[in-house]
Amino acid sequence: MRIFWLFVLSVVVAAGAALAQPKDLPRLFDARERIAKPDLSGLARLRFLTTVDFPPFNFIDQSGKLSGFHVDLAREICRELEIEAKCQIQAVTYPELMPALEQGQGEAIVAGIAVTSELRQRFAFSRAFMQLPARFVINTKAAGAITGPADLGQKPVGVVSDTTHEAMLKAFFPKLEAKGFPDRDALLSALREGTVAAAFSDGMQLSFWVSGSLAAGCCAMLEGSYFSQHFLGEGLMIMNRKAEPALTQAIDHALLALSRSGRLEEIYLRYFPNGIY
Repeated sequence: MRIFWLFVLSVVVAAGAALAQPKDLPRLFDARERIAKPDLSGLARLRFLTTVDFPPFNFIDQSGKLSGFHVDLAREICRELEIEAKCQIQAVTYPELMPALEQGQGEAIVAGIAVTSELRQRFAFSRAFMQLPARFVINTKAAGAITGPADLGQKPVGVVSDTTHEAMLKAFFPKLEAKGFPDRDALLSALREGTVAAAFSDGMQLSFWVSGSLAAGCCAMLEGSYFSQHFLGEGLMIMNRKAEPALTQAIDHALLALSRSGRLEEIYLRYFPNGIY
């Protein structure tokens, strides 16, 4: 997994022209919605906690600086709330995130933590600012004239066994034949070699793999992005302490403003130049 993320980082850093026109970031906020901006004059500072090992969301760039989608998003939130002088972004290890928040070493976490019912009992969460879809990718030679999942017919679709994506594939596309693989590397090797004509997995990871050297130009993303809160969770959110509802509301206010102005999509295209949708 770490090797994969290092590969993703190299793609992000070197990204130039997109291979295809990226899909717009899905709007998760109603443009007519209003979220009041609370009074933050009593806020001493806003420290966002993140990690350094989840590119392109958070990583150390070639100049040694903390960078990534989450980092830029935190800065834009502070700019929107007009509290830039009070804002800090601090990197810790993943196991340290929640203890640091609980112990007051930070006010919010922006690090891609999966939201669970147990965590909702302990922490507050912002509205989702991004959802990660599942998608199909096809071997363009082995798949033939394929324009959608229905065209796969009797062609087996590769998926990593015993994962949420396998369960989602079987639930969403019961007529397709799922062929399980022990891990992601085995799945993508089989796809590249044409052992399977298509694969179903995380859309973000697939988009970077298809446009990278490991795919060797074998494959292409199939149109269609598939979302499921049941299988894939509620999306990416910012976590903070339950005792600070004004901060939660302030972050939601900023996210709504960023979505409405298009700045949220600008950050998305900065780190996902080929799109993931």
